[in-house]
Amino acid sequence: MTPVKIGFVLLSNSRSPIPSTRISALNMFPFLREANFEPQIVFEPEIATEIPDVAELAPRLLTERFRIVFFQKVHGPSVETLARQLSAAGISTVYGVCDLVNVAMAEATNTTIVVTEYLRSLYPPALQAKIRVVHDGIERPEVCKTSWRPDRGSRSRPLQAVLVTSVNLHELPVIDAPPEWLEVLIVGRYSRVRHSLQRLREVRWNLAAQRDSRERLSYLRFLTNRRIRCLAWDPVGVYERMRHADIGIIPIEVLPEPQLGAQISGWKVKSENRLTMKMGVGLPVIATPIPAYEPVIEQGRNGYLARSQRDWIECLDALRDPTLRRSIGNEARESVLTKYSMEAQARRLTEVLRDFEG
Repeated sequence: MTPVKIGFVLLSNSRSPIPSTRISALNMFPFLREANFEPQIVFEPEIATEIPDVAELAPRLLTERFRIVFFQKVHGPSVETLARQLSAAGISTVYGVCDLVNVAMAEATNTTIVVTEYLRSLYPPALQAKIRVVHDGIERPEVCKTSWRPDRGSRSRPLQAVLVTSVNLHELPVIDAPPEWLEVLIVGRYSRVRHSLQRLREVRWNLAAQRDSRERLSYLRFLTNRRIRCLAWDPVGVYERMRHADIGIIPIEVLPEPQLGAQISGWKVKSENRLTMKMGVGLPVIATPIPAYEPVIEQGRNGYLARSQRDWIECLDALRDPTLRRSIGNEARESVLTKYSMEAQARRLTEVLRDFEG
């Protein structure tokens, strides 16, 4: 049977993809091929952009007989126009998005794929039938903890908590400062240690960006806290950091809701990827309760949800118990490994695409 050609319009370049491109598109290609689809990249920018110019793309897609076109998080007038042109020509269109609500793209395409049930619920009732859920799949299921420290941690030999983020944090959200028996390792968008001049520039920029003396003082306390270390993210090293850590943490500063009619707060529409990644490694995780995390964690069984600073300290203190750390870490891995696997999400994706293979 002839494979179904599906063209991908990507948010970032496949040679250096940002996480959403890698997880929602490139990781799915092998599974799509197994399911008799022929995925091809038909557009990828040199520099990641959500609003590309794709005006010249329609003739090629029509000539080369693509049956489906997948728009990976891209939007804007040019993309909407292309989606409507393709639909009018009988080519099915899919919009995949991970962290925002875009009604215009949902209206312009045949179906919209989002990463959480909560994100789906934010679309208007009239569009609900067009919104489908495909979660972010766990990328490295083979990586897991194989050893656990048998102690409670101390000032001289602290336990290690790991926080993986996509940004350059200049504070430890909610917690502020770790207790004396804990070291926090933040893996994020930092310069590598050998690029010390660049790291100094980052410090200067961040310090200048603080709004007042109170924020500058808070940032300086963060920089000088010996129990907080900041390391550059890399695709291999991040898993080693998690595997060797004792606790996973995801503290999120929950800001007040915007005024009615304004764009929804970014923290509310995050996917569960950072959570399931840590749980998949076998870490006992404490996280701020946001809509994507609440369905995943069963309090005290496979992880913890903590709102206030007091909640965080109580949960961290509970995980000083080495037996509890190990049991919750094992439960965490068991609870997410199948449900949030790449294979499971690929099945969800192919189910959506089967409706449009024509």
